[in-house]
Amino acid sequence: MKQIRTAIIGVGHMGRYHAEKFAACEGAELVAVVDSDPGRAGPLAQQLGCAALAHYRQVLGQVDAAVIATPTAQHCEIALACLGAGMHVLIEKPITRTVAEADALIAAAKQRGLVLQVGHVERHNIAFRALAARMDRPLFIDAERLSGFKQRGTDVDVVLDLMIHDIDLALGLARSEVVALSASGFRVLTQDIDIANARIEFANGCVANLSASRVSQSPVRKLRVFQPGLYVSADLQGGRLRYVRQANGALEETDEVHETGDALAAQAREFVAAVRSLAPVKVSGADGRQALALALQVGELVNRRLQQHAEAK
Repeated sequence: MKQIRTAIIGVGHMGRYHAEKFAACEGAELVAVVDSDPGRAGPLAQQLGCAALAHYRQVLGQVDAAVIATPTAQHCEIALACLGAGMHVLIEKPITRTVAEADALIAAAKQRGLVLQVGHVERHNIAFRALAARMDRPLFIDAERLSGFKQRGTDVDVVLDLMIHDIDLALGLARSEVVALSASGFRVLTQDIDIANARIEFANGCVANLSASRVSQSPVRKLRVFQPGLYVSADLQGGRLRYVRQANGALEETDEVHETGDALAAQAREFVAAVRSLAPVKVSGADGRQALALALQVGELVNRRLQQHAEAK
């Protein structure tokens, strides 16, 4: 079958990883890496055997698909240009800065019959996929995502940088409309939200409690899900799962380890397969929009509380 000619637009931290995965992805041909910094694009292109370009407009109409891994503020402009040129798009999370921008991308992809996939890579985490396969009716979801402070990613707050991963996972597990939301958070090392907690209540009775921090001493990616008769604890970073259930009056514990998964490579393979067959993807533009909308609401609630506290002093 035809190789999907692909360009990576933006080869900073995440873009570099995307380029490496697509260079090794069966069914894809990495044609170019694009970055305004020649010191990033040049050496990477030489390493991977592709062209190094300085502006995204140089690939419009020249490839079948693009991966957009630029700062979020540039997502909408670049994605609209790529879709307008007939190119399929895999775009890093968050999909855009605003819901209106996300709507514009979804409409453009639909009008042209193109794949629009959002890079919520945790959906491709093999441990999460194993957990989700066992969940019939989650009652309570508890997620903790902590990271050390890094200057990269501070173009958005911790909700859009980290918590949005777990917002997407909670939405995927609950599969129900959000009926109530509360949130709190704090500024620590930046002028934006660095620590946040959100409580999400769904129409089917499921409740999710999500915590995120980008000023932690050590990284944590934990997810706990409870449903009638079963409790599952997941270390998404280490790929470890523990299932706890009651059997014959005693607690029965079962451990699983999933060490071989490469979520980013799996995401690349799914994107290439979808482009070839126009098949649905795990995280569509609509899914990315839903996660963004809820993340923006969380951020708004946190900032409102912070403003109220500041005015009360």
